[in-house]
Amino acid sequence: MSAQLAAGTYRCRDVPRSVAAAVNAGVTWVDTAPNYASGTAEASMRPVIDGCPRVRVSTKVGFVPDSDRQAARADGVLAYGHDQDHCLARPYIAWQLARSRARLGRAPDLVFVHNPEYGRTDKADMWRTLTVAFEALESMADAGNIGGYGVATWSGLSGGIFTIPELTALAETVGGSHHHFRAVQFPVSLVHLAVVADALDGRGALVEAQGAGLDVFASAPLGGGELLGAMTEELVRVIHPAVSAAQAALLVALSAPGVSHVLLSASTPAHWADALGAGARESLSPDRLRKVIDVIGT
Repeated sequence: MSAQLAAGTYRCRDVPRSVAAAVNAGVTWVDTAPNYASGTAEASMRPVIDGCPRVRVSTKVGFVPDSDRQAARADGVLAYGHDQDHCLARPYIAWQLARSRARLGRAPDLVFVHNPEYGRTDKADMWRTLTVAFEALESMADAGNIGGYGVATWSGLSGGIFTIPELTALAETVGGSHHHFRAVQFPVSLVHLAVVADALDGRGALVEAQGAGLDVFASAPLGGGELLGAMTEELVRVIHPAVSAAQAALLVALSAPGVSHVLLSASTPAHWADALGAGARESLSPDRLRKVIDVIGT
């Protein structure tokens, strides 16, 4: 299995407990964001990751946590007069990442531009916004304040709002051939099988990311937990005859071509042990993945 499980903190009820269980199980990557856990995710996980240099951390910039809005306005990096909940202006990016570094107690290894498509219907405006964000993140990477950056999206790639080649071209325009654009994050799961079907046919976001040398962080591999209740015994057997329902769902994301990390918000040592059991198995073959797609559809 080439892809690895990583700890995600989105919709995590108890971030420090979940991250501690993951780290103790041997997980070496944790993904978070300033707006997760009502704005407490970054600070609450610091006691767990302090003193663990082997654990790498990614965070995000874009969404404005309610807990940060007043301070951002007072510091002049967020406009007054309307309820702005997403911002990718350069001053706000610098301000938010300074807070993230302080909360995490370290420079993030990766910073994802978080859902740049959010609230933007004009494509030209979105690309202007992305250009500003990439310029800010390139400068921070050059200064050693972050290790690199990427784009985390829910529908930007699947909806055709932007493509991997377009993002890579923008990074090259902004940062040259030695740019710091390193990764993308988007859903890959039994609920989002179209991207896997495309990859098996040699096209689409997964193939393009792999060709560009980008790490792919697969989000929502269990569909926010909803998949577990929908996993029938028949479906589990189609995926693998000797695994649990959670392992079967994870195997699909772990086996998708081009995926490097699969983000999981497991809360207990038992959940992580079960998940890592999937990670220890051989990848599903392309033929097996095609059979799963035939059964479920895209």
